[in-house]
Amino acid sequence: MTDLTPPWKRPSAVPEVPAERDLVVEEPSTGFCGAVVRCEKTAEGFTVTLEDRHGKHRVFPMTPRGFLIDGRPVTLVRPTGGSAPGPAGGSAGPGRTASGSVAVRGAKARVALPSRIYVEGVHDAELVEKVWGDDLRIEGVVVEYLQGIDDLPAIVAEFGPEPGRRLGVLVDHLVPGSKESRIAAQVTGDHVLVVGHPFIDIWAAVKPAAVGIPAWPDVPRGEDWKTGICSRLGWPLDTSAAWKRIRGSVHSYKDLDPALLGRVEELIDFVTS
Repeated sequence: MTDLTPPWKRPSAVPEVPAERDLVVEEPSTGFCGAVVRCEKTAEGFTVTLEDRHGKHRVFPMTPRGFLIDGRPVTLVRPTGGSAPGPAGGSAGPGRTASGSVAVRGAKARVALPSRIYVEGVHDAELVEKVWGDDLRIEGVVVEYLQGIDDLPAIVAEFGPEPGRRLGVLVDHLVPGSKESRIAAQVTGDHVLVVGHPFIDIWAAVKPAAVGIPAWPDVPRGEDWKTGICSRLGWPLDTSAAWKRIRGSVHSYKDLDPALLGRVEELIDFVTS
């Protein structure tokens, strides 16, 4: 019997994808996105365990059309041969990115979200990219840098935050009573999150031990901080070369102060939720 249903009305075939270790999928009913770490057979059928970028595990049944890859529905099936991920403890776990999250081999960057993260300067942007770049590309988050935050209220107004279009801002020296804290209070709202670290400059968010110094020197108020740092450390008075040296000393999140780590993770969660 001839099928007279127009092609555009016929249900499209859903591909079956082997649930191989490190494959990143999304469970649409919960929005949980993570890498496959194991498949197991239960009395009800097969289940798959996913691990998100924070290391959190969730177990889901492997139902037809139960997952999304790049926004498209797929049916996960148990891998054949030796590639099937088994229970924990069997084989080595997946690698990690510089931020400590699960490394996803061969993952393509997602289309950029309407939401954005703004940071104060180019050095801030480069440091965030070095540690969180892999995570940001998978999440579809774009980081842009400002030239200071004096004009932040106007910048936020021009951006036009709204549901589904959130703005996160990372600010240097966000401490009570500071100019930065007063500006942040003007723009923070349901769709704008301003967070900051306590350091005068992003340089000092790098642990001194990573740079090979005992501590970041004190620079008196009124003196250019970066030049003062170079002078007191005996480095050439070239801030570009100094930053290259500092940035090169950062290899993972372990080289950064926790006061910065938590704030960047908070921003990523805010703009992707």
